[in-house]
Amino acid sequence: MKSNEGMPILPVEAYTSQAWFDREQERIFSRTWAFAGLVGDISEPGQYVSVQAGLNNIFIVMGQDGQLRAFHNICRHRGTQLLRAVGNTKKVITCPYHDWTYDLEGCLLSVPDRRNQFPDLDMASLGLKKASVARWRGMLWVHPDENADPVEAWFGGVEPHLGPHNVDELVEYEKGRTEYDIAANWKIVVENYIDGYHLAHLHSGTLSMYDHRRIESGFEGPHFHFWEPLGAEYAADVERNAPTPLVIPAEQAGAWVPMLFPGIGLAENEDSWSVFHITPLAPDLTRVVVRTKVADVSFLKFASQSIRSYDFWSGRVRGKYESDDGDDPMASGDFMQEDIYACEQQQRSLQSPFFEHGPSALKGEAGVRRHQEVVMEWLGEE
Repeated sequence: MKSNEGMPILPVEAYTSQAWFDREQERIFSRTWAFAGLVGDISEPGQYVSVQAGLNNIFIVMGQDGQLRAFHNICRHRGTQLLRAVGNTKKVITCPYHDWTYDLEGCLLSVPDRRNQFPDLDMASLGLKKASVARWRGMLWVHPDENADPVEAWFGGVEPHLGPHNVDELVEYEKGRTEYDIAANWKIVVENYIDGYHLAHLHSGTLSMYDHRRIESGFEGPHFHFWEPLGAEYAADVERNAPTPLVIPAEQAGAWVPMLFPGIGLAENEDSWSVFHITPLAPDLTRVVVRTKVADVSFLKFASQSIRSYDFWSGRVRGKYESDDGDDPMASGDFMQEDIYACEQQQRSLQSPFFEHGPSALKGEAGVRRHQEVVMEWLGEE
């Protein structure tokens, strides 16, 4: 595609139509590995997490034997959801509707008044429906299909392009867990994430520590990979300039920012590791949950690094515009608020009868074009 050509690979209705959204839920999010949390979220028998994977709600639970198992969150009686969000169910799983009870291995244990109400019930045939579960790079993953191909096969091609971080050795920064509901289609959020062209412009005051002219990016299968080096000033003494203690050696410092299909972004850099989990809620609404891990060192070392790096950062991070409005995202000095603003503005513009796709940047938006092609391929569209 030439740089002066538009980008109408996906039609406007791909970002606004409920029917299109429903097809994506069925054909993409219900058929791929879904992020379910960090490995540390489940560390003892009875602990569980639940996650929406397209049309399927799935929970992971640790059994008394220490094994992780995944099940569809559906009671085999009338389909009521068994578990909510995150918690510890101890030794059994009980449906809140009629108290049908299962063990942590998914077997049906008891049914109230079974002799009178279900005299011929075959308990052995009514265990919970199984899903697939896996650990990969410090994260938990689920797939609706019990016999899904291994997660390593799904991500295998892109793994060499990821950062050198040992995620299991890092610790979660609890205050770094944030949740955003963005009034935009999930693909707009993904496309913003993989758009290299906007980094030096929208984020001129918030991400200037990286050299956006030297981006290396591409696709392995449906997965987008991205790397860029530090800017010269930041790199001159990154051990001193980094805002928090380094999590990789200084000579490897840089930013790996892949987007794993269909919507799991990673932000792997010199002083932190984050997961950017995208969940479509509606054609024009997307939830993003960000979780961050940092070096496993003392509070004193964090405080010391903050002091050491103060001079470098003082006055360096700023909003794109100045404003007296304390709620103006473009004056916030927060790159997430800048991105959210841009995404929501794009979504609004799609409603205008005057909207049409403009030219597409030859290199900086190549990933956006390819992502749209991948979506079309998964939907089986021409």
